[in-house]
Amino acid sequence: MTTTPARVAIAYHSGFGHTARQAEAVATGAASVPGTSTDLVPLDELTDDVWARLNAADAIIFGTPTYMGSPSWVFKKFAEESVKIWAADLGWRDKIAAGFTNSKAINGDKLNSLVDLAVFAAQHGMIWVGLDIYPGWAESTASIEDLNRLGSWLGAMAQSDGDLSAEKAPPATDLRTAAALGARVATITHQHLRGVQAA
Repeated sequence: MTTTPARVAIAYHSGFGHTARQAEAVATGAASVPGTSTDLVPLDELTDDVWARLNAADAIIFGTPTYMGSPSWVFKKFAEESVKIWAADLGWRDKIAAGFTNSKAINGDKLNSLVDLAVFAAQHGMIWVGLDIYPGWAESTASIEDLNRLGSWLGAMAQSDGDLSAEKAPPATDLRTAAALGARVATITHQHLRGVQAA
């Protein structure tokens, strides 16, 4: 079977480096799927190059820390400035989309951030992909090392202790979960591209 080349961009903001590690894990997972190229796109400076790289992608995986129960203001600025893409006949229409987030607390209202990302993608006419992993760490015999230990389906969640640097957090299990999301997005992007070409 011929693999259709797929380009997956990871568009993210990271305040202290923890979400950047999660973004790198997402990229590693996506790149593990044959025929996939990945592009880590920090959103700190919204240059023409940033928009061009995102426009060239077949899939965009959005990432942000969760601050005060919602995406960071840097990510929100990016989302608002993307209106120029939206206004140009929904320029990201039918691209595959997904999301991930990180916070200090186990819960931290991270779901609210993922909902925000999914609605953002929907307004751009994108096709959202979530996790397809049963929740880990959900039985008495389960382990904190389980994949998807935070039990999310809408996107990948990670938790980073506030007193740990980005070299030590988020934990490996959350990074493996992020990689699983990246791999799933890449796989579905290939399927989507083959379907478009066959239509």
